[in-house]
Amino acid sequence: MSCQWKSRRQFLKNAAAVSAGAWLAPKTLAERLAMLPAVGQKFAASDTVTIGQTGIKTSRLAMGTGTVGSGHHSHQTALGIDGLSRLLLNGYDSGLRFFDAADAYGSHPHVAEALKHVDRTKVTVLTKSWARDADGMRADLDRCRRELGVEHIDIMLMHCVTDGDWTTKYRGAMDVLEEAKQKGVIRAHGCSCHSIEALRAAAKSPWVEVDLVRINPLGAVMDDSPETVTSVIREMRASGKGIVGMKILGQGAMRTRQDEALKYALGLGMLDAFTIGAESISEQNDLVKRIAAA
Repeated sequence: MSCQWKSRRQFLKNAAAVSAGAWLAPKTLAERLAMLPAVGQKFAASDTVTIGQTGIKTSRLAMGTGTVGSGHHSHQTALGIDGLSRLLLNGYDSGLRFFDAADAYGSHPHVAEALKHVDRTKVTVLTKSWARDADGMRADLDRCRRELGVEHIDIMLMHCVTDGDWTTKYRGAMDVLEEAKQKGVIRAHGCSCHSIEALRAAAKSPWVEVDLVRINPLGAVMDDSPETVTSVIREMRASGKGIVGMKILGQGAMRTRQDEALKYALGLGMLDAFTIGAESISEQNDLVKRIAAA
């Protein structure tokens, strides 16, 4: 009887703590922004940052090529090879050195065209594969390098992992990327996560060197609430993983509130870099100015 009472008392105590935590958690954008610490430094989109412990140095802002992308098509690839390559080159001229591509976006030819006109050694090329087994990943590695026109890929990610046991289920594909790194075919490997279970598994996996994480203060198109996701990011950072934020503008949900979204991303103090896909040169130039003023 005594044990039952203690158990019930503990249950009520825990429930009260959860309830209080939920009540105290910031619910509005203004509350979330107000809770950020004062950073006390100026930022620029072109700042040189290091991605985790990979040794890869690149720009704070990555140029995304798939704000909404699937089936080898995206908003950015709709600009055409000339249009998107010009957009990437405009960013390069502004000091942006991080090209974020993906097989699913069909953006490899566009990135390849831009790379013809720049110093390849100054550009970080990130791409992503949907392959889930060894044979598929091996084939994707060869094809992606061919399409990009490069000998090596700086960061290769498993795209859109969702299962909580993905680090066990897809071990074959992971082993191929690990071997590719040893051979110099890629410089770092990791994943982009699209569920909180997958994100938590990534945080605990020593294999993950770089994680592409969805984060914005609205919780738009994210794996969970901003508070839950940032707690996992904190765990990732503590273990030395490279963290690149995505969905910073909530896939358009914060397009009219960009300054608040950028302040949030920069104020977290936990993102090595973040990726945003502009759809025009004017939009890209405006984004660079907003980051400097955030």
